[in-house]
Amino acid sequence: MALTALQVKNATPATGRDGKPTTSMISDGNGLYLRVAISGSKSWIYRFQLNGKRRDMGIGNFADHTLANAREAVATLGKLVRQGIDPIEHRKAQQEALQQAEAVAKTKAVTFAEAATAYIDSRKAGWKNEKHIDQWRNTLTRYGAPFNSKLVGDVTIEDVEAALRPIWLEKTETATRVLARIVNVLGYAHDKDWRDADDADAWGTRLRERRLPKLPKKTKRVQHHPALPFVQTPAFMAELRKSIATGSRLLEFAILCASRSAEARDATWLEVDLGAALWVIPAERIKTEIEHRVPLSTQAVALLRALPAGKPTDYIFPGQKDEKALSAMTMTAFIRRQNKRELKWKDENGEAITQHGFRSTLMDWAAETTSFPAAVADMALAHVISDKVRAAYQRGDLFEKRRAMMQQWADYCVPEVTHQ
Repeated sequence: MALTALQVKNATPATGRDGKPTTSMISDGNGLYLRVAISGSKSWIYRFQLNGKRRDMGIGNFADHTLANAREAVATLGKLVRQGIDPIEHRKAQQEALQQAEAVAKTKAVTFAEAATAYIDSRKAGWKNEKHIDQWRNTLTRYGAPFNSKLVGDVTIEDVEAALRPIWLEKTETATRVLARIVNVLGYAHDKDWRDADDADAWGTRLRERRLPKLPKKTKRVQHHPALPFVQTPAFMAELRKSIATGSRLLEFAILCASRSAEARDATWLEVDLGAALWVIPAERIKTEIEHRVPLSTQAVALLRALPAGKPTDYIFPGQKDEKALSAMTMTAFIRRQNKRELKWKDENGEAITQHGFRSTLMDWAAETTSFPAAVADMALAHVISDKVRAAYQRGDLFEKRRAMMQQWADYCVPEVTHQ
């Protein structure tokens, strides 16, 4: 006979033969029982028989499940039994699957910011440059701000597009670098099983080619840095060598090596081999992100040997605090002092020259006074080969030809130094 809600409410423990209370099992039919413990607590039990064995399955406390709820549960469980499925084992399998899903979800509970930090930490040992590492951290923190706190597995292409769109045309170089860095982090997150989809590389292509505005081709004539006419270089170098300032030595070194300002300023003793007359600038410190070997002329080697020796990790041209390199302003102080009263060193248009302009000076000198091909001078300046056909076939770095050219350049700039 089916129970009523009132009977369930008023149900009490049974009385044993000894007159003491004992647990009672009150049937509602269809295998549903109300179990009343000696303490008076009530719970629902589903009693079923499968494969010749009787089993009891708890389906919840009375406080949490009404009589109607219990009957609905029994109806569902009864269907499983009729299909030959043990509802106890079925529930156990469901609970295990849920626990496994929760465990997987927990391992994937990594934010984009955490994934970015993990990626940088996994790669920084090969970068060897704190400035490059800081650039990675700062750009991802700044431009990834809209989704830094979002789970890396939940970051969408729309998130990335929204972050890049404001700077895509205004800060093109920065934006393209940030996109590449985001793609790397997302790809790393997939490899670490923090992100299901391996779609980051495809996102990069879709964003560049279909979603974001097309970038202007780099065909516009760039505004060159004012450069000293090469015929005046020996006179300039003679005046420069009279200065005893560390910044002047740095400027002289940069001119002899035709290097960019940051490349020379951040150079460490670890990068140079004076015996081999070689300076190797690591990829992370080069604009092209390709390791650059610089042949050192006799003059450049002599300049370095005359400097106070430092530890391998020390800057060759340290600032006032040894842990920092000289600033760009210190490097060009000689030019500013020389031009303070009279514009002594100027380009063909009458503008004051810059340190970077000496790279153009070398190009002009090589083109007009030597027989070295333009490719050798391009390689010396660590330029990317713009000719796609030549780039496809020219795999070497023309090192020996560059060594010969850079020695001729040094002999032109500082003719009074004798070779050893």
